[in-house]
Amino acid sequence: MKKGLWLVLLLGMGLLLACGAGSSSGSGEAPQGLKVGDGTTTRTYTVDDLAALPAAESTFQEVAYKGVPLHVLLQDAGFDPQAIKAVKAVAADGYSVNYDPALFQRQDVLVAYATAQGALTADDGTLRMVIPDAEGKLNVRMLVELKVVP
Repeated sequence: MKKGLWLVLLLGMGLLLACGAGSSSGSGEAPQGLKVGDGTTTRTYTVDDLAALPAAESTFQEVAYKGVPLHVLLQDAGFDPQAIKAVKAVAADGYSVNYDPALFQRQDVLVAYATAQGALTADDGTLRMVIPDAEGKLNVRMLVELKVVP
């Protein structure tokens, strides 16, 4: 009976170790890409993909950010910004904000991948929204997804 119990315990531990070894969710790293989609069509952008698109600069809280204007990114992803009802920005921790057309069609609203001086801070994450003259809660940090509402 004791041999059987030990065998079950060893098998269970082996299974736990095997499951944990293949998991990358425990690394604590934020995703390195940005999903842009409407539930039917989705496109994923790396930072290099975003940097290849037309860039602009905008300032939020006295920091100049460099990135892609949101309306340009939406067009590149295959959406007509004039036909979109809303865009939901989602952070890595699940925090989200909805933007109406008056906001996401502005020329100075960016998906930022850098500051004018260099890389984003660790608090910003890989990507962040930059909306000049808006409340801080609208400037989503650690951005991982833009959900388009047609």
